[in-house]
Amino acid sequence: MTDERDAEDLIGEAVAAPVDGWGFGWLAGRATEERPPWGYAQLVADRMARADAALDVDTGGGEVLAEVPRPPKLLTATEAWPPNVEVARRNLRRVGASVVAVAPDGPLPFRDASFDLVVSRHPVRTDWAETARVLRPGGTFLSQQIGAGTMRELSEAILGPLPPPTRRHPEQAAAAAEAAGLRVVDLRRATLRATFADIGAVVWFLRKVIWTVPGFTVDRYRAPLHRLHRHIVDEGPFVAHAQRFLIEATRP
Repeated sequence: MTDERDAEDLIGEAVAAPVDGWGFGWLAGRATEERPPWGYAQLVADRMARADAALDVDTGGGEVLAEVPRPPKLLTATEAWPPNVEVARRNLRRVGASVVAVAPDGPLPFRDASFDLVVSRHPVRTDWAETARVLRPGGTFLSQQIGAGTMRELSEAILGPLPPPTRRHPEQAAAAAEAAGLRVVDLRRATLRATFADIGAVVWFLRKVIWTVPGFTVDRYRAPLHRLHRHIVDEGPFVAHAQRFLIEATRP
């Protein structure tokens, strides 16, 4: 079988695989990514154990929230991508969380000062004014976010050279939080090594993490996919780097 046929078989397998929810189990044995040193899931669990009312914004399939061992009395999650809403509802039954479908970029459908804890893992966009509005005085916002230039090597392997990133810098998030009336109490960043062992893993990742190559389709980018496949065959796993930052802020 030729390398081209190998590539097409791997690509076809990745295109047929589901990408709903926000789990990455399909990549087991095919891709790896280092985890941030601060342990976001444990930080969330610790704060949930002390909260009375908590909100998880952009919960995805509820994968992180579902693992909270001691959920608060009131636990709510929002999700804007329709395929994830039902996945999240199934996953979050165990912790008694309600899942609210919301419109992308719309306001949070909750009263002022509804929650003493708001968390969000890899939000598409943080609405700092809305976050501050729904937090109670003394409440906390904790979020792990995607940093500027994340997976840049992979983006450029498909798209070619890109200009320096202008968005998603930790300092920008901190400034926006402060402008919304919050007080930033923690800001950490990490660069994390990621590897892709075959082109199928790349395709599945690009289908799921859609901002890596906006508008990605296999047909549109078949030529660079085959070049990347050749690179992996000749030189071993493709290496990229994910950028993450942790931000914690309180409402005075």
